[in-house]
Amino acid sequence: MKTTDKLFLLDAYALIYRAYYAFIKNPRINSKGFNTSAVLGFVNTLEEVLKKENPTHIGVAFDPAGPTFRHEAYEQYKAQREETPEAIRLSVPIIKDIIRAYRIPILEVPGYEADDVIGTLATEAGRQGIATYMMTPDKDYGQLVSDNVFMYRPKHSGGFEVMGVEEVKAKFDIRSTLQVIDMLGLMGDASDNIPGCPGVGEKTAQKLIAEFDSIENLLEHTDQLKGALKTKVETNREQILFSKFLATIKTDVPVALDMHSLVREEPDEEELRKIFEELEFRTLIDRVLKKGNAASASSPSPASVSAPDLFAGTLFARPQTDTGSENNAPVQGDLFANSVGNWTGESENSNLARLETLDTDYQLIDTEEKRREIIQKLLTTEILAIDTETTGTEPMEAELVGMSFSDAENRAYYIPVPANREETLKIVNELRPVYENEKSMKVGQNIKYDMIVLWNYGVCVKG
Repeated sequence: MKTTDKLFLLDAYALIYRAYYAFIKNPRINSKGFNTSAVLGFVNTLEEVLKKENPTHIGVAFDPAGPTFRHEAYEQYKAQREETPEAIRLSVPIIKDIIRAYRIPILEVPGYEADDVIGTLATEAGRQGIATYMMTPDKDYGQLVSDNVFMYRPKHSGGFEVMGVEEVKAKFDIRSTLQVIDMLGLMGDASDNIPGCPGVGEKTAQKLIAEFDSIENLLEHTDQLKGALKTKVETNREQILFSKFLATIKTDVPVALDMHSLVREEPDEEELRKIFEELEFRTLIDRVLKKGNAASASSPSPASVSAPDLFAGTLFARPQTDTGSENNAPVQGDLFANSVGNWTGESENSNLARLETLDTDYQLIDTEEKRREIIQKLLTTEILAIDTETTGTEPMEAELVGMSFSDAENRAYYIPVPANREETLKIVNELRPVYENEKSMKVGQNIKYDMIVLWNYGVCVKG
């Protein structure tokens, strides 16, 4: 293989779900009434990777229909997940048709998840010295990272980050990427219903792995543990070992690494145009298929500004790329940005107000002194709109990035929090009286999500 080869392996369902939920507050519905959010978001993400990273080889891995070996070993594996939204189920066949039109191989092996297929191919590619990028938000892929194998995953602030060996070790505070498996085996993984050891969280798991290196060594030396922790580990010995089995991504799936079949090819533009026209992706047609069209390149429509962050907990990250249908309203942009793009056109008959003409009061509350002042103000509010900015769409997994409040029209406050969870907990605890004030009515869009996120930080929203 050439040293310049660059292989990208995409975890399809992870990206499809992120795409769908990125538009959840403003779904893309075409004139036929079809929700195109998942399709549009997936294509936008794929296009971004093809243009920014220019891979020489690429493949998209899907979970197969039916159970996998993990389901057969553990009936409750992923059993707590909600049923797949109908819009996603209807979108998957269309997305597969689009991938075929891009002439990108679909990787799917009966009985094995996409994680295992990617794990097997990435590990073999890494052995052959091929720079390999696993595109996924899922943290368990960290166990596969090696000198030539990287994670290509979302950043909290939007966009993507490349994680190599040192980055994975630093994120989990471990000495080897393989210890990601031991971490998940001890602390569990709510998204996959991996039980772990009851009462052992991330910090305790890090401490145990730092001392004993692996789950197996820990279980051989439980006599060195004390008190309640000793009881927990010894009582749940079999569950811990089984959790490690569930968390381990297989690297021996019966699939061969065929780099020739993964070579990136020019797409079938005629077929792509047919699909995009059926879906009413007009702006996408201009951007993807009308290459070299000077008029399209120099005169962006007001709805085609920049891509949405498909991995943010809400769409406060960036405005959207493509409407999916020209009749759709634009996605809500950054709450505190001065504009939503560089379009300056203005219809002479427009009755739309501009931000600078409105009497607005949007404040960034980024110091302890400002927080004290605004908390006192919010405690006297009879009706309070709340929102959380998070790192993901699964409330049991998501971490806080910030909290938003509005106590009147055109007046809002945003309180950012640091990446360090202990520091975040201190700030959330300061705001607890506001959230738990039964005298103020709490209002929100999909407020159940925010309530679950805040519950994970010890806050019970009342009112």
